[in-house]
Amino acid sequence: MKKVVLSVVAAVAFAAPALAADLKMPLKAPPAPASPWDFAFGDAIMTDYMFRGITQSAHRASVAAYFEPRYNFSDSLQGYLGLSSESIDFPNHAAAEVDFYGGIRPTFGKLALDFGGWYYYYPGGQCFSGGTFTGLTGAQACSSFNAGGNFQGGLLPNGNVVKADVSFFEAYAKGTYTVNDSFSFGGSVYYSPNVLNSGAWGTYVAGTAKYVLPSTVMLPLGAGAYLSGDAGYWWLGKSDAFYGIVSALGSFSTGIPYTSYANWDLGFGFTWKVFTLDFRYYDTNLSKADCNAFTSDHTASGVAASPINGFGDSSNWCSAWFVAKLSADLTLANLK
Repeated sequence: MKKVVLSVVAAVAFAAPALAADLKMPLKAPPAPASPWDFAFGDAIMTDYMFRGITQSAHRASVAAYFEPRYNFSDSLQGYLGLSSESIDFPNHAAAEVDFYGGIRPTFGKLALDFGGWYYYYPGGQCFSGGTFTGLTGAQACSSFNAGGNFQGGLLPNGNVVKADVSFFEAYAKGTYTVNDSFSFGGSVYYSPNVLNSGAWGTYVAGTAKYVLPSTVMLPLGAGAYLSGDAGYWWLGKSDAFYGIVSALGSFSTGIPYTSYANWDLGFGFTWKVFTLDFRYYDTNLSKADCNAFTSDHTASGVAASPINGFGDSSNWCSAWFVAKLSADLTLANLK
């Protein structure tokens, strides 16, 4: 009988908070609802900063960092904004690459999608132009082609030209399908109406695959390991007249048709807690001549002839390269 009475009292206490307070019975507050907000952030140091098979740091070491606030509308839909920065070595002497991006990430079971936009901002650039094929002086060419008025008095030392402002925007769509704990694959497409502010449109399509070694593979300190690879193709349009060329090999005074190209990478890495150590081989099928025409490489030398490069310099910025990268990636969950 005593058990029945106590059960009734307990039931009344939880059903009527005022009565419970009167009886001075301690109540445990319900747990606070989980916040829909999350934050991801991290940094990296690498022996080279590669972008679609082309160095952004003149084959020198680079550092990077990012911060990404996220909002989970539901278990299957996330919105995000991000800010990242990388050290670079560009022909126009830009101070750094600063990226602004954002989008949504819906998921459908094992399929994760990502739709958004990315703005590559390169502040502090200087304009180098001889103005030879535009009918303008170098200073006029720098101003007329929306390249900024910071004219540096002519061509780069190796004869290349470059705008002060090479910032540009891309829209993207990505998808990743996780087959199981070991294997995943995906694809992506990016589009820009004005790659590197050159006047040329660009569409980039890529595929990726990753294999995570099973946990039965014994590694020190409980580390993990993986193999991964990527392959892509960048279709590129025609530049504006700022980058025009007239030579015995080809005359493109109104702009040069950039060479579309394929790129790929293959590597392996180790993970431990929030750290990743990645070793990767990169390569493209872009010739040293057409690489120079596309990048305006200020470190290029020698001679590499092609219609869009004339008898210009030879660039190794698009050649085979090996990169080691150490990164740390965290979220709020890692800090709890």
